[in-house]
Amino acid sequence: QVQLVESGGGLVQAGESLRLSCVASGGIFSIGDMGWYRQAPGKQRDLVAVMSSRGSTNYADSVKGRFTISRDNAKNTMYLQMNSLKPEDTAVYYCNANMWYGSRWSLYWGQGTQVIVSS
Repeated sequence: QVQLVESGGGLVQAGESLRLSCVASGGIFSIGDMGWYRQAPGKQRDLVAVMSSRGSTNYADSVKGRFTISRDNAKNTMYLQMNSLKPEDTAVYYCNANMWYGSRWSLYWGQGTQVIVSS
């Protein structure tokens, strides 16, 4: 069964760093674009950063210069390095990925990992 599992969330103080990981598993043949999204309480889920299979990236303006997305295709893993965290970064962070499985491309989501930034 194909799944994405995030890890690395936690409680930190403003100015500190966290590194999130997202591991894809389940007999996947190929992974396309991967991305990080976040959802704060009472708000919609918003894009944080995306990375194509070729390495091109796109970031939300609010995280540019502070967050870095990367991936290790050999390990089917994506990362989000988050530096200079702010209280407004507090949210549940989700990863997603387009993956080739069962003879088709489909979009998969992880279960989310909580990030809390205290002031």
